[in-house]
Amino acid sequence: MSQLPPPPPPAAAGNQYGAEHAAAKKAVALAARLCKKVQQDLLKLDIQTKADRTPVTVADYGSQVLVSLVLKMDLPSNSFSMVAEEDSEDLRKDEAQEMLEHITKLVNETIINDGSYSITLSKEDVLVAIDGGKSEGGPSGRHWILDPIDGTKGFIRGDQYAIGLALLDEGKVVLGAMACPNLPFKSIGDRNGGSSGDQVGVVFSATIGCGSTVETLGGSQPQKISVCSISNPVDASFFESYERKHCMRDCTSSIAEKLGIQAPPVIIDSQAKYGAIARGDGAIYWRFPHKRSKESVWDHAAGSIIITEAGGLVKDASGKDLDFSKGRYLDRDAGIIATNKYLMPLVVKAAQEAMKEEGILG
Repeated sequence: MSQLPPPPPPAAAGNQYGAEHAAAKKAVALAARLCKKVQQDLLKLDIQTKADRTPVTVADYGSQVLVSLVLKMDLPSNSFSMVAEEDSEDLRKDEAQEMLEHITKLVNETIINDGSYSITLSKEDVLVAIDGGKSEGGPSGRHWILDPIDGTKGFIRGDQYAIGLALLDEGKVVLGAMACPNLPFKSIGDRNGGSSGDQVGVVFSATIGCGSTVETLGGSQPQKISVCSISNPVDASFFESYERKHCMRDCTSSIAEKLGIQAPPVIIDSQAKYGAIARGDGAIYWRFPHKRSKESVWDHAAGSIIITEAGGLVKDASGKDLDFSKGRYLDRDAGIIATNKYLMPLVVKAAQEAMKEEGILG
């Protein structure tokens, strides 16, 4: 698939978020180690076929603890603020003490195996680290935005999931890092997420004004990435969420028909879709949740800057930029679209027409 040439990177000295960018990549990669272990154990036990959500809950909490730890250790600050999905309320209950013990053990094992820090966390340390994500965010100051596991259903099935971390500075997302432990390093080659290469596990990252990169989860040399340069929607492929509640399929089928798109949708879980679009695996990602559903900022913050720094655009269904400054939820109109600059106006127009026909817009 043809791609836009990546913008030239500025001098390293011009990156005012260099330390934060390095810490963010380190944080999501470390969290991914814990998540991979939990997922591997989960699949061995075949728990993904049951209603028991304990393993993904353990990984969610453990991931959030490790990200919080890395950011606090590598970026000492008296004003740490993080907007994240989890809090410790349930873990403080008597019936959750066995789970808390398990999470603490997994976190400490991950820290020891990594070797970056000579520290052992107590159960109380774990609870405090989790509650570091209680911030409400907002338009002033700096706030980290974390989704410790995006794509929990994919995680349980052994499919795609992501650890997404972004930095909000004065209401604007200025950097993002996203670990996708099950995403191939080379492009996705078929609608089921197949690969043209054998390496699996990547970290996408971006800093405002510096472009987007991808590297292996093990830390290979970062490679610059860019969105595709397709201008005719007939030649485009599009990505959708696996979860039906995240996408009104009747509406998106109508949008695809209006655009003349021939290819069937590529359906995968999590913000991994943002990374795939950012490196040109496909042309469009859209998300049109069912009416009245709220969009949490952590579901889109990291992925959106990875797309925009790769030369793409991320808009709501009215063609407006996403606003991450309103707290824990996005202030947006109806849906979210990520694509290149050529296709965006065509997709927005088709989306508006389809939503009016579906009665979603007046």
